[in-house]
Amino acid sequence: MRSMWKGTISFGLVNIPIALGVATQRSDPKFRTLDEKTLQPIRQQLFSPARGDEGETISRDETVKGYEVSKDTFVVVSDEELESVAVERRRTIDIVAFVDQSEVDPVYFDRSYYVAPQENAEKPYALLLEAMKATGKAALGKIVLSSREHLALLRPAGDALVIELLFYPEDVREKDEIEETVEGVKVTKAELDMAEELVDSLTQSFEPEQFSNEHKDELMALIEKKVAGEEITIAEEADEPAPVPDLMAALKASLDQKKPEETSSAGRGEAASSKTETVKKAAAKKKEPAKKPAAKKKEPAAKRTKAKA
Repeated sequence: MRSMWKGTISFGLVNIPIALGVATQRSDPKFRTLDEKTLQPIRQQLFSPARGDEGETISRDETVKGYEVSKDTFVVVSDEELESVAVERRRTIDIVAFVDQSEVDPVYFDRSYYVAPQENAEKPYALLLEAMKATGKAALGKIVLSSREHLALLRPAGDALVIELLFYPEDVREKDEIEETVEGVKVTKAELDMAEELVDSLTQSFEPEQFSNEHKDELMALIEKKVAGEEITIAEEADEPAPVPDLMAALKASLDQKKPEETSSAGRGEAASSKTETVKKAAAKKKEPAKKPAAKKKEPAAKRTKAKA
């Protein structure tokens, strides 16, 4: 694993040297903005519309940082002033508490990093990992990355540790408006039973490998056609599905649509099983040795009688 940060996890009086590696990355194709005439990449410039009558292009050296305190009113903060409140560049992740993993809402997850033990740190790493797996706990701590202090959640993921950088509460928007919208909405038992049946019929194990980025695949196919000089046909946009007027009817139709698929799958399975069984029986019959015809019983020889003189 290529590490992008090295430091230490402080666990009580135990220090565990670790390295972090990026856990996710985007694989979508990247586009650049080109000049329509030359088909060469453009270069962006800094433009100040407030300079002169028509504005002027300025250099990076002519810029400062400012915070907008009200509409079009800014307070300037210098680099030295920012440095005075900069976070100490420490290389330690101090575990401050352990929490149940189920208590942490995934909406707080920002970025994920794999945590690997450094040389000779395998034993304490494995100890912390097994302790958290056994107790179902995750560790809360703080880490400094890119001059910013982040709240972090250290959690077991299989036989490895993962660090999730978390949003602070003020960065997570409230969902009260949504909750108020559905508060008091009643569903009937029949609707709930049918909805649960539909959920059960669609339930399966989480296997992300069976999914693919269809938009990326279509985009790459389009690019390959463009490279090959093929004509591109623009498909018409599909109409958005209309709201369901009858919820029960829609649930029933969904279940009815699912059942033929299950019956068909089961039928194919039974047919395949029956065919396999037939082949097995035929093969077994072929291997049986041919029965020999029963031997004829020998009739006892006729007794000889001596002629009397």
